Amino acid sequence: MSTPLKDLRVVEIAGLGPSPHACMLLSDLGADIVRIERPGDLDQEAFRHTLRGRTIVHADLKVPSDLQYVRSLISKADVLVEGFRPGVMERLGIGPQQASELNPRLIYARMTGWGQDGPMAERAGHDINYISLTGALHAIGDDKQPLPPLNLSGDYGGGSMMLLVGVLSALYEREHTGNGQVVDAAMVDGVSLLLQQILEFRSKGAWNDSRAKNFLDGGAPYYRTYECADGHFVAVGAIERQFYAQLLDGLELDESQLPDRNDRDSWEILSKIFADCFRSRSRHHWVEVFNGTDACVTPVLTFEEVPHHQHIAARESIIKSKDGALIGTRAPRFLSYDGQPLTSDPAEEQTKLASLPEMIRAWDAIPVQP
Repeated sequence: MSTPLKDLRVVEIAGLGPSPHACMLLSDLGADIVRIERPGDLDQEAFRHTLRGRTIVHADLKVPSDLQYVRSLISKADVLVEGFRPGVMERLGIGPQQASELNPRLIYARMTGWGQDGPMAERAGHDINYISLTGALHAIGDDKQPLPPLNLSGDYGGGSMMLLVGVLSALYEREHTGNGQVVDAAMVDGVSLLLQQILEFRSKGAWNDSRAKNFLDGGAPYYRTYECADGHFVAVGAIERQFYAQLLDGLELDESQLPDRNDRDSWEILSKIFADCFRSRSRHHWVEVFNGTDACVTPVLTFEEVPHHQHIAARESIIKSKDGALIGTRAPRFLSYDGQPLTSDPAEEQTKLASLPEMIRAWDAIPVQP
């Protein structure tokens, strides 16, 4: 089956978080990825779907013979992905300059939280720390305290997604120059970029630094969640006036009898009116009421419920594997012009083990792309 990244060869130096997530996407799109792990470094069973489609080889980069094998793989690769703190790869002897001498066409992708330079570059951190310095964490939560939005915005939105943009851009550039490139992907940079629209609103006076007081952070009565009679929740996103009108129709409310939705001083009153309405019936009732409308009302589903929703099931966005594990499937999707999918089922993609000499022989048998 033809795939967009067929024949792209990637060396992944084992890590956690955004770098393996980015490599998962590259693998989904057809890249041939060899993941270098220290023996016993990771419980592969616990991460088997995140590591799907990889070939895993065990190597200790501090052992000269193993390092030499890895250097040989790097000399044949298109991309190297690593997620260590600055300077670690250089001390191992396979930093960007050293790798470039082995392979001038190599795209060297570096994933960190703080970046390769700056006062905090050498410090440890996690998603919650990276997003805290950008203002994103302060803006998310209720009026009492900031609440971490899982680890989606730092690790994956600002991390793996920006790493992928960098890798694919550098590959495009290489088509014209023939030269490799170093990609410095830092979560603190990526999250800052994701915030641009909110920063724009703030610069125009349409956003303030108080949580749950703005129109996209749960402050607006037409953009928040509401509890239903059965304890489940619905999400309401009726920002545009025509969608808001359909929301009121479903709730059987007369807009002329309600506070002006543009008056922020009235948001608390309007939110209570909506809350009382939604709390009067079950979530199922409201799903039926708003089904087929543009009121932008949807159920807030648990992970257990997600695969059974008709739209998620039709798209197979999240599926269950044979052993019952939930799997996020490929995105974006690629279709040929006759509408046939160009990728296979990720639930069937498994990791496999190989030795370093085996992988070198396998890559030696494939011509390097000009």
